[in-house]
Amino acid sequence: MIYGRAPYKSLLTHGFVVDGQGRKMSKSVGNVIAPKQVADTLGAEIIRLWTAATDYSGELSISDQILKRVVESYRRIRNTICFLLGNLHDFDASKDLIDTDNMLEVDRYAVAIASQLSEQITSLYEKFEFHPAVSRFQTYCSEDLGSFYLDILKDRLYTCAADSYARRSAQSALYHITMNMIKLMAPILSFTAEEAWSEMCKTFLQNSNSKSELTIFTQLFETLPQVNNKEALVEKWNRILEIRDLLNKELENKREAGLIGSSLQAEVVINAPRDDFELLSSLGEDLRFVFMVSYVTLKQTESSENSFEITPSTHQKCERCWHYREDVGANADHPTICSRCVSNLFEGGENRKHA
Repeated sequence: MIYGRAPYKSLLTHGFVVDGQGRKMSKSVGNVIAPKQVADTLGAEIIRLWTAATDYSGELSISDQILKRVVESYRRIRNTICFLLGNLHDFDASKDLIDTDNMLEVDRYAVAIASQLSEQITSLYEKFEFHPAVSRFQTYCSEDLGSFYLDILKDRLYTCAADSYARRSAQSALYHITMNMIKLMAPILSFTAEEAWSEMCKTFLQNSNSKSELTIFTQLFETLPQVNNKEALVEKWNRILEIRDLLNKELENKREAGLIGSSLQAEVVINAPRDDFELLSSLGEDLRFVFMVSYVTLKQTESSENSFEITPSTHQKCERCWHYREDVGANADHPTICSRCVSNLFEGGENRKHA
């Protein structure tokens, strides 16, 4: 205090660590959980994630049950990273990267959401609000990616031609998402981020300038490319996802009733009010990939709400893409796959515009 001011710019305080019942740690009670013991059994990343995910403004609760939930959260994040890295194994960022303006529409939406995530989490980091940052990151992995984007992307990644425009568009979005995620998680899940960065430098960054950086901790937070008309695009796809959620509930009811197996066995008629009809119509033939069904028919209705007619498909299942299509076996040389798969394997390939 010799300069008449505090020797720091900010002061952060935290509560005491207590057990799952809110009791202070005591050897006599036998409720002490030693950090080293947790690190030795579950790994240091679990300690780091628990610390960041806990609201330190009050008492910090820890127990075996709480740590079990942290392990599940970590596993979800790690599995997401593994999926991303695995689907970029044949992607060279120096030559395969597609500009956002030229990506498929849903890929541009995914980059826009990743940009929002980056803005939200870096802002929370600056305010030392780590637990809402971790919560947002977990939601992003499980909902934005796991429940939607990565789920619908599998068809394009696995069935389109390896070097096709549609697949490279998907991989370009995954590239931006992966770079962003790894850098955002590095302050908290440091070892996992470094491990992922090492794998990235062996694969899709092998010819990139970034490879010269031996550790992720010499990197800056990712600056994601600009997505034109981002607000309108996000608003459009958020509404599409709301309709998708409504349809998924109806599909689940049919599944529980034993009328269909997977959603791809369903043929769907959507009776939509004018605004939703125009919105869904804009996706054209790609709508079925967004809703993960084999056929979608749109009908405009005067009602203010969407309704769905779901019937099991009577067509044969393509053994390659698993869609139920009337053209399975149309090519005598390939009797067990649909015309789309024949085109992707042996001809010019399908043309995707939106998803």
